[in-house]
Amino acid sequence: MNPLRLIRLFGARKRRDLEWFPPWWLMQIRILENRDQWRHLRIRLPLGFFTRNLGGHMFGGSQAALADPVAAIACAHLFPEYSVWTRSMTIDFRAIGDSDLELRFDFDPQLEARIRAELAENGRSNPTFEFGLYRADNILCTRVINTVAIRPKGYKSQHGAYTPPRA
Repeated sequence: MNPLRLIRLFGARKRRDLEWFPPWWLMQIRILENRDQWRHLRIRLPLGFFTRNLGGHMFGGSQAALADPVAAIACAHLFPEYSVWTRSMTIDFRAIGDSDLELRFDFDPQLEARIRAELAENGRSNPTFEFGLYRADNILCTRVINTVAIRPKGYKSQHGAYTPPRA
């Protein structure tokens, strides 16, 4: 089952809905802040048994697994009449993750207005979000650039990508 579909099924409105989300459960994430309908999100990724690499630092795969759906989840909550998925993601590991990390995501109001205009005009949008994971000493550890695809339900591209219509 698609993770976003599962999140939509349960609403993911409460902290435990994401904290108990199976791919994140073993990472023991904690939602520190989720306000203004997913426009401002803070998630703690603890440096622990399942997130520590062989060098004793934060495993890059854990950071990627946490960062991957965040922008798509925010867009899915703000644009529920559309199908949303991560189109691409670039991760720049800038510093060693030697402590718990905090993912900080903020949805820019100007970007939201641009998305709404693109959806009204074209029926689709590919917004790009930039956010990061910060160490306990407030140093940017990992920079994430995430592009999201927002399409109408039932959309089928020339290349075979398909989003099922709402049931």
